[in-house]
Amino acid sequence: MPPFVRVKLVKTEPGPNFVQNGEPFDPFVAVNVKECIFQEGRGSQLVQKKKTIYPEWNSCFDSHLKDGRVIQIVTLQRPNKMLAECNIGLQILADKCKKQSMGGAGTDVWLDLKPEGRLLVQVKLFVEQEDVMQDQELPERTIQRRRGAMKKAKVHVVKGHEFTAKFFRQPTFCSVCKDFMWGLNKQGYQCKVCQSAIHKRCKEHVLGVCVGSTSDLNLYLKERFKINMPHRFKVCTFLRPTFCDHCGSMLYGLVKQGVKCEECGTSSHHRCYKKMPHTCGVNQSLLAAALEKLDKLPSVEEKGSKQLPTPESSIYEDVPQSQLLVPKQPRPMSTPPNSQIYEPLWGAQSGQGGSKPQAAPIPAPRASKRGMVKFTSDDFRLLKVLGKGSFGKVLLAELKGHNKFYAIKALKKDVVVEDDDVECTMVERRVLSLACEHPYLTHLFCTYQTNDHLFFVMEYLNGGDLMFHIQASGRFTEQRAKFYAAEIVLGLQYLHGKSIVYRDLKLDNVLLDCDGHIKIADFGMCRENITATNKASTFCGTPDYIAPEILQNKKYTFGVDWWSFGVLLYEMMLGQSPFHGEEEEDLFNAILTKEPVFPRWMPKDCTACIKELLKKEPENRLGVINEVKDHPFFTSIDFQRLEKRQIDPPFKPKVRSASDYSNFDKEFLAEKPRLTQGDKDVIQSLDQGCFRGFSFINASAAVGLKKTT
Repeated sequence: MPPFVRVKLVKTEPGPNFVQNGEPFDPFVAVNVKECIFQEGRGSQLVQKKKTIYPEWNSCFDSHLKDGRVIQIVTLQRPNKMLAECNIGLQILADKCKKQSMGGAGTDVWLDLKPEGRLLVQVKLFVEQEDVMQDQELPERTIQRRRGAMKKAKVHVVKGHEFTAKFFRQPTFCSVCKDFMWGLNKQGYQCKVCQSAIHKRCKEHVLGVCVGSTSDLNLYLKERFKINMPHRFKVCTFLRPTFCDHCGSMLYGLVKQGVKCEECGTSSHHRCYKKMPHTCGVNQSLLAAALEKLDKLPSVEEKGSKQLPTPESSIYEDVPQSQLLVPKQPRPMSTPPNSQIYEPLWGAQSGQGGSKPQAAPIPAPRASKRGMVKFTSDDFRLLKVLGKGSFGKVLLAELKGHNKFYAIKALKKDVVVEDDDVECTMVERRVLSLACEHPYLTHLFCTYQTNDHLFFVMEYLNGGDLMFHIQASGRFTEQRAKFYAAEIVLGLQYLHGKSIVYRDLKLDNVLLDCDGHIKIADFGMCRENITATNKASTFCGTPDYIAPEILQNKKYTFGVDWWSFGVLLYEMMLGQSPFHGEEEEDLFNAILTKEPVFPRWMPKDCTACIKELLKKEPENRLGVINEVKDHPFFTSIDFQRLEKRQIDPPFKPKVRSASDYSNFDKEFLAEKPRLTQGDKDVIQSLDQGCFRGFSFINASAAVGLKKTT
C-alpha cells in the first residue's frame, strides 16, 4: 500500500477585508480530494470521485499519496457562506514532513487562502511497507468515523434472468403480459443481464431464456417443449409511438427507430433485439398458465413452499391454524391480488420433502386482553435524535405518564418498499421479539405503524455504543475487550442456535447499558432459517467487517459472524481496523489477500484467537470448527456466571439519569427530534397490506402500563 498523509485542521484566520456584519466568526471546513485524470483531446483534468467531507476543528483526515492528487480545502461561514479556498498537491504536503521523526508530532503548515486569509494545519506522514514484520509497531491510525452498512439489491433468478426491483422513470411495458407497469414505487423487475422488464406478478410466467443463461431448467424447456422460434427482425420506421417488447421503454426518433419481426410483429430497439429470447409467436403468459395447469412446470410459489424450513415457533403471534395449513390456490394472470406482491407474513406452508404439512407454530406468550394495551405515536414524547441513516432515525422518547424512556427506531415506509426491504423489516421484527429472551440482545417493547412510518420501540441503552467509547479512549484494555467479547459470544451463539445469522456485527451495533454490560442491536441484516443446506448468498454488511466468502459471492452460514467478531476484537484491542484501503476496492482486496499485523506487546493468546477468527477459509475458522468459548484467550471467563450477569463489568459508563444522552454523538443530538415525512403521493400508492402482522407488544414489558388520556 502507498504511504498516506494525515492532516489535522487547527485554525483559520480571516483576511483584513473580512466583514462580520455583527455576526460571530464561526467558520467550518469542507475538504474535496481530486484525482488527476488524463483524457484524450482534453489533457489532464482534476476529477472529484469521493464525497465532500466536513471535518471538525482539531480533527484529522487521511489521504494516500497518489500521483497528481490534489486537496481542496474550502473555509465557510455558517450557515453556508463561502469565505476562501486553497488547492494544494498532496505530495507538497508530504514533502514538508520529510524531517519529522517517526512517531513524533506533526509538522505545522500555514496555507494561504484565496482571495484572502490563511489556514493552519498539522501534517504527518506515515510510510506503510508490504514487508512489515510481526514484531514491528503499527502506525497510529485511529478509527475516525462511523461506517455504514451496505446491501446489494435482492436478485430473483428465473430462467437464467437476474431480476432486481427497479423504479422505471418513463412509461414502460411488461415483456411478458405486454401490460403497462404503473405506480410511484418500484413497479417491477429488470434483468441485470439482458435488461428485460417485467411485472413482479409475472415473474413465474417467464419462459424466455436469458442470453447469459446455461441452466439445466432452460435446457429442459428448450429441448422438451421446443421453444426455439427465432424472430425475423427487419429495420422499421414506426409512424406512431411504439414501445420495445423487451426492455419496455419507448422507441425514440423520427425514422428507423428500431426493428420489427416480420412474423409476429414484435418491436425492439436496435440494442435489444439480439438479447431477446427465441419466442416468436409465443404468448408466454398463456403458455405458462397452461403448463402450470397441466402440472408440467411447477410454479414459483410451489417450489418455494417446498424449501421453506419450519418457522421458529417462539417468535410468532397467534394465527388461525387453518390459515397456515391451507395451500395457496393458483391465481389468474390478469387480476393478481396486491397481497401477492409480497409473501404474507404468516401464510407460508412448510414441510419436509413435500410430505404432510407441519403443525401450526406455537404462539408467543401474550398478555391477556384485559391487561394488553396498544400504543401509538401519541403515547410517546420525542426528546432527542440518537442516530440517523438512510433507513430513518433512532430517537429517544418518553412514555407519557410513566417516566419510562425508550429508543424508537422509525423507518419510512416509502424507503422500505422502494428498497425492496419489506421482508427484511419483518425479519427484524421477529428477531427483536425473540431477543427479549437473552440478556445480551436488545429487548423490544412494542412495534406499531402509521401510514407513513414503522416504529420499533426498544429499551433505551444510555451507556452509548462501543464506537463512541473507543473514539474517546483510543483502544480498550485487554480485560475490558475480553469482557465485551465474551458477552458478544453469548449473544451470537444464541442467535445461531435459533438458526439466525446476524451479518452486521460492528462497534456501532454494540451498546452499553447503565451497568456496563453490552447489548447487540440493529437486526435489520439478519437472515432466518440458516442451515447447512439452506445457506445465505446476499451481499451485505459493513465493508470493514465483510467476510471473504461474501466478497467472493459464495454461499455462507454463521462463519461470517465469527469473521466480523475477529475484526471487532482486533479493533477493541488496537483501536484500528485490521484491513485498510482508501477505496472500497482496495479494502476488499486487502480482506481477500492481506494478513493483519499485530504489535509485539499484544498478548499471545489474543493474537492467536484473532488469527483463528480471521481465517480466509470459513471451514477452518474459529467458531466453525471449534467453540470460541474454549479458546485459551477466554480461560479466565466463567461463562455460566456471565450468562446470568453475575460478573461485574470492568467499566461503568457515566450515566446521570435514565434519560441521560451524554454518551451519544453530538452531531445527532443537535438535530430536532421530529419525523421526516415521505412524499404524500408515494405513501398513498403503497400497499399497506404488505406490512400486515408488523404490530407487536412484549407482554412482560407491557404488564401494568396504562395509556394516558
